[in-house]
Amino acid sequence: MSNPFKSVPVRSSEITPKETYLSRRDFIKAAGVVAGSMALAACAPNAADMTPESLAADAGPGKTDERGDPANSFEEIANYNNYYEFSTNKEAVAGLAKGFTTAPWTVEVSGFVSKPKTFGVEDLLSMFPQEERIYRLRCVEAWSMVIPWNGFPLASLLKMVEPTSDAKYVRFETIYRPEEMKGQGSPFYPWPYQEGLRLDEAMNDLTLLATGIYGEDILAQNGAPIRLVVPWKYGFKSIKSIVKIELVAEEPQTLWSTVAPSEYGFYANVNPGVDHPRWSQATERRIGEISRRGTLPFNGYGEQVASLYDGMDLSLNY
Repeated sequence: MSNPFKSVPVRSSEITPKETYLSRRDFIKAAGVVAGSMALAACAPNAADMTPESLAADAGPGKTDERGDPANSFEEIANYNNYYEFSTNKEAVAGLAKGFTTAPWTVEVSGFVSKPKTFGVEDLLSMFPQEERIYRLRCVEAWSMVIPWNGFPLASLLKMVEPTSDAKYVRFETIYRPEEMKGQGSPFYPWPYQEGLRLDEAMNDLTLLATGIYGEDILAQNGAPIRLVVPWKYGFKSIKSIVKIELVAEEPQTLWSTVAPSEYGFYANVNPGVDHPRWSQATERRIGEISRRGTLPFNGYGEQVASLYDGMDLSLNY
């Protein structure tokens, strides 16, 4: 029997950009949904030993994740990016993002909190110790990377603003700046990008607000100056260039579950048993490799997060 993990890489031509895939009728339907909603934004080790501390790596070359998988190079991370606000062409994003203004920058935290506040990014950097976490990133398009992020737990920020009992979800919004982010001129997406998490997901120790990569300030093409990283979910959940964090009572609208609800659910947990309608999720291609590897449930972080979904049918709550 042939090895199911050994196959040709997924070609970029096999992933149809959404603006091509979506029909005008689909877009009009999505626009109707958006009009009635809030404004939108834009991998198994010894699991018992996996903690945020064990995921932190020593400085220097030869970085690996807790499974021993080597980190992708800085060049790979900086030059292969999904960031539709700039372009649907992954190799073009870095060039188009040059000169993107990241200072001054503020993040407004509001909603069902006792102490709403607007923070400058420099304030967040000084208030919360920055740590390195080497996480696997699994894209919904069936490619992956290992990335050494620098940042701090989202939970630290949320605890500071004191969520009230009404807070059940966290809504995130990216910046809307079409004069610099030319992709925001596309009419096929409800800009600005919006994403969301359940409050318990947001408070999980693995959930990170990232401000750097490889010990350097995070690059514009990677979501500068601050982005979300949720390593057990598909990459589109890890919203970039955040300007608003709102604690809300109801499940928030998200960009992808709005424009294509049959393809992108709210939870978007990495699940090799639930295929995307247009491709399998059972395997993935690690950027820099040729052969494919099996995809792990929850991207390999199940010991830390599977209990969040006890009693849920993840084939339905995708």
